[in-house]
Amino acid sequence: MTRLSVNINKIATLRNSRGGNTPSVLEAAINCQNFGAQGITIHPRPDERHIRKQDVFDIKPYITTELNIEGYPGEDFIQLVIAVKANQVTLVPDDPTQLTSDHGWDTIRHASFLREVIARFKAEGIRTSIFIDPDLAMIEGAKETGTDRIELYTEPFAKMYPVDPIKAVAPFTESAKLARKLGLGINAGHDLSLKNLRFFQDHVPFLDEVSIGHALIADALYLGLKNTIQEYLSCLK
Repeated sequence: MTRLSVNINKIATLRNSRGGNTPSVLEAAINCQNFGAQGITIHPRPDERHIRKQDVFDIKPYITTELNIEGYPGEDFIQLVIAVKANQVTLVPDDPTQLTSDHGWDTIRHASFLREVIARFKAEGIRTSIFIDPDLAMIEGAKETGTDRIELYTEPFAKMYPVDPIKAVAPFTESAKLARKLGLGINAGHDLSLKNLRFFQDHVPFLDEVSIGHALIADALYLGLKNTIQEYLSCLK
């Protein structure tokens, strides 16, 4: 079964909009695990507009599943991930001012940089994943960096899914097959939702993990967090 990692950034965004500690990011992480999530994802950015550096240290001792930390691998980020001993780090090519991740790495152009960064994490026993477009050349490039996994950037799938789901999923199917052949683990994330997740799961083989935040937290406003997590898990069975 594909594992569900819940991205709790939006909980932090809501907290930060008012100040104080309501809703509690730590409580959200604990509850997500208790309700069945098999991992927690956070994406601390330099401006701390949602997850703060202190949140990372506060959350880690309570993670009983897996902690996946996403981010651009600047030196501060690298030191943070190593300090808390995250289970997995997902490298994204974000500019610090970006609203959200919107493209994958050029693993050929940035090969030497990625190799160096990934070697540092692997020396600390931290599993690595590279955020990547469903591009076969980029997946082959990812293999050369020494990464353990790739995370397929799924916004293009989500946008095309209502129009032509078969066409939308085709490059992801082929990407997953190649990644598996190359010995890479396969994660996926961005704009996956209750509307499209089951179809994606059924058509993309060898998925290890999906990371879902925005849609899941939005659904929880109507369905409740526990029910929402169970609904997402049912899509992955």
